[in-house]
Amino acid sequence: MPDQSSPSATAATAATAKPVNSKARGPLFLIFGGVIVLAGLAFGAYTLIEGGKSVETDNAYVEASTASITPLVSASVKQADIYETKPVKAGDVLVVLDDTDAKLALAAAQAQLDQVIRQVGTYYENDATLKAQADASAAQVNNAQATYAQAVKSYNDRKALVESGAVSGEDLQNAKTAVDQAQAALATTKAQAQAAIGQRASNTALISGVAVAENPQVVAARVKVEQAQLDLDRTVIRSPITGIVSRNTVEVGQRVQVGQALMSIVPIENAYVNANFKEVQLKKVHIGQPVMLTADTYGSSVKFHGKVSGLSGGTGSSMAIIPAQNATGNWIKVVQRLPVRISLDPTELKQHPLRVGMSMKATISIKE
Repeated sequence: MPDQSSPSATAATAATAKPVNSKARGPLFLIFGGVIVLAGLAFGAYTLIEGGKSVETDNAYVEASTASITPLVSASVKQADIYETKPVKAGDVLVVLDDTDAKLALAAAQAQLDQVIRQVGTYYENDATLKAQADASAAQVNNAQATYAQAVKSYNDRKALVESGAVSGEDLQNAKTAVDQAQAALATTKAQAQAAIGQRASNTALISGVAVAENPQVVAARVKVEQAQLDLDRTVIRSPITGIVSRNTVEVGQRVQVGQALMSIVPIENAYVNANFKEVQLKKVHIGQPVMLTADTYGSSVKFHGKVSGLSGGTGSSMAIIPAQNATGNWIKVVQRLPVRISLDPTELKQHPLRVGMSMKATISIKE
């Protein structure tokens, strides 16, 4: 037969155990509630004491003033001993271009300079010759003037004697012809003298006040030589800064053009952080404040110490290629972020290198 007393016994046992469990859980709830209250009080105290002394964001990334490598002359690539991620120092050779055309241009410019120096040298040598010619022309003018004066006097003397019959009309005519010839000769010598003076003046204008080396024609030719030498030097492309080679597109045999982007050099030793803080966090942020940073790469165990070095002139949205036009359509207010530039300690960067684009967490101390 089934046990008739079993259900009632079970019910009695359950009724007896229920009050016991409720009494046991009561203290546990009190302890748990106390812990929550204490945690809330601790958080509130921390927020009250420390919350207003710093602002932080994890919207921060490593940046660097990257150098873009572009050729200044057009030529074919002869040598390119570089590769992506290669570390280089300032002055290291990156690319060597074919210099055949540049050498020929330099030789032509040098030959032109030598020719101009010789040509200008003749200006200085001709000056003495032209001076002598001008002096000789002046002497000829004096002689022609004397001859003309003598011819006029002879004519006047004969003219006075014609009336007395001592001189024939033919002699007087000959004297008149001599006057005309002397006058023509005088005009010719004056013109020649003026031409000689003009030639010397023109030559003097080319050499006046400067030596051969400083003559404008020589200087212009020398500039062409220097430009040709500069173009030859530019066939060797060197790194302007110390950093890491990135975005390399150079291949041997490739013909490059002036201004063509060949690669970039990222100066990781001079990296900085752009931290995008909310506009409501920036009330007490100013240049010079200390910043504590951590990188996702190294975790919270590695601390970077920096300083606020600048605040952007505009928010990220205002500097976008297509900025938002809040004056049109429906509008929803969005809290804006302003990039804050943070300089890093170079010693710490050497110990724990960073790369452009790495994620960071920045905490600015804004204690008054």
